[in-house]
Amino acid sequence: MGARPWTAAAGALLVDVRLTPKGGRDALDGVAPLADGRAVLKARVRAAPHEGAANAALTRVIAAAAGVPPRQVAIVGGATARLKRVRIAGDPRAIAAALEHAAGCVDARDGRAS
Repeated sequence: MGARPWTAAAGALLVDVRLTPKGGRDALDGVAPLADGRAVLKARVRAAPHEGAANAALTRVIAAAAGVPPRQVAIVGGATARLKRVRIAGDPRAIAAALEHAAGCVDARDGRAS
């Protein structure tokens, strides 16, 4: 796996996400490249993009995957777009490790990043 869709910031991790609302289930679907070469974390939620329901579901999915309370997850860019920037407060290294595992970026056989 090449580029990761996150960058460390002071006391947080910033994550680029491509959200699919009404996706049938609440889950992370790995990392994918965009046409411009950037990487995004693919996420899907059951909620429709109506009155912030999909964004709220996304924050819960990201929080669960990162191992943090939902209050530590905030959408800081793209609130009404499919591509979003999410800020997860906490230790960036621990959050990145949790997201790598949740997104399937870690080889289950030996625990190393793939």
